[in-house]
Amino acid sequence: MNIYEYIAIDENEKPLDRIVTDGGMCAIFRTIACIGDSLSSGEFESLDENGNVGYHDMFEFSWGQHIARSCGSEVYNFSAGGMTASFYNECFAESRGYFNKDKAAQAYIIAMGVNDVLNQGQPIGTVEDIVIDDYNKNANTFAGNYARLIQRYKEIQPDGKFFLVTMPLDNDTSKNAQKKEVRDLLEKMCEVFDNCYLVDLYTYSPAHDKEFKNKYYMSNHLNPMGYVLTARMIESYIDYIIRHNPEDFKQVGFIGTPYCNVSVKK
Repeated sequence: MNIYEYIAIDENEKPLDRIVTDGGMCAIFRTIACIGDSLSSGEFESLDENGNVGYHDMFEFSWGQHIARSCGSEVYNFSAGGMTASFYNECFAESRGYFNKDKAAQAYIIAMGVNDVLNQGQPIGTVEDIVIDDYNKNANTFAGNYARLIQRYKEIQPDGKFFLVTMPLDNDTSKNAQKKEVRDLLEKMCEVFDNCYLVDLYTYSPAHDKEFKNKYYMSNHLNPMGYVLTARMIESYIDYIIRHNPEDFKQVGFIGTPYCNVSVKK
């Protein structure tokens, strides 16, 4: 056996060059929290013969639960249709106990921006909107509210790993400039906060163009195949990050415990 064919370390490898179906190195996390909106909730959009539209969060179909099954990990859906970072902070998470210590996770995958920026037109802001020492003073922008999410979970799980997911390119090209701005913001947040990594679907995912949507969407949301495909991309991207930065993940087993190994990086 050539172990290097398995770990596939290649300086020219790009994210998503190697798709895993068993979680890959994503499986080192035994608890994962998925924070997001309908696209993180396995939401399906129904339409009856009278034109009535229904929205149904069906978590067992979500990409997070597909990751749970492939990795054998416990995955929390801290998400709901229509979610924004501001609403999440204001009342949603608190009312459901998502900031409770007993729900702390080793990894947090955050996928937001569609409702905040594209649907509600909230100002995107910049990393200058973040007050590191007091998240209550963050500006009321997407940047300030998104960062507050990270800051609150860092209080609960200081050594947790954070994966910030960008929005993929769209066939509605009028949205892509804002998606690029959000992508660039999240990249800068990964420089502001330690243990933060960019899952850049904007750059590396297939575009959600007409052909993609014909196959993997049902109206304006993903269909069952679309959620499986999204799970594969996210877990494969995290696998890529871990394989290319192994020194960052040596102590994942100690996250949430009083233990550490001072000889290696957390």
